Amino acid sequence: MSSQAEKAELFRSLHRGGRILVLPNAWDVPSARVFEDSGFKAVATSSAGMMVSLGYQDGEAIPRREFMQGVKRIAGALGVPLSADVVAGFGGGPAGVERTVKEVVKAGAVGINIEDFVHLTKTLMPLEEQVRKLKSLVKLRDSSKVRFVINARTDAFRFGKGGEEERLEEAIRRGKAYRDLGADCVYPMGLVDSASISEFVRALGFPVNVMVRKGLPPVRELEGLGVARVSFGPSASYAAMGLLRRASEEVMKEGTYSLLTEGAVSFDELNSLAVPKKP
Repeated sequence: MSSQAEKAELFRSLHRGGRILVLPNAWDVPSARVFEDSGFKAVATSSAGMMVSLGYQDGEAIPRREFMQGVKRIAGALGVPLSADVVAGFGGGPAGVERTVKEVVKAGAVGINIEDFVHLTKTLMPLEEQVRKLKSLVKLRDSSKVRFVINARTDAFRFGKGGEEERLEEAIRRGKAYRDLGADCVYPMGLVDSASISEFVRALGFPVNVMVRKGLPPVRELEGLGVARVSFGPSASYAAMGLLRRASEEVMKEGTYSLLTEGAVSFDELNSLAVPKKP
């Protein structure tokens, strides 16, 4: 890609190309490079993975400057488009969220993921409040040289009121609102089974993102359901930490090193992941 604007247009087109976009979520430069070298057409950041790697819990406790530096480092190492998870926007209202997204785009990202719940209280933001934020971001996107992709996430299925049916209805209601405002993709967090995913996709008739979780149907089945994008979320971080835990237990209990050596990259391969990918 010769420009950030072209990367943004490529990333947008990947949501509407007829084939599902599988989007891995990285937490640092080497994990992002591994994904790119594996052939993924775009990479996203994982808020939980990146923040925990820097010593902060998921949410907005990380200082803005440190967060932006992390995004910039990852974006600068990649040749493919990068989307950044901006949590709830690091700002109380539209102006603060707009400032965050401007900085993220300046750091090199061409997409953003923004959610509609409060981490500290695990409660949904009022729909009207989220609508104001998204309206501001859509206006910013449409006036920007880099027309970044907006993935509008709703956690209504997780934190909405009532039973599963009522929460799914609220997720659909919010998803339609975000679609109609001009988001590029809608992300109903928490949907795993084929029936609820299919119902959501049919109700919106619009690009939908689901996340890898235990029990999620395979990529081919998701594509058949009409899902436009499946993201790793923090699952790659979970897997990496799980491997380290198992390897540590093997050394401590057995005195052997198979998990540390089998399938591992070499020193030269690790070192090469620090070198930015050439276009």
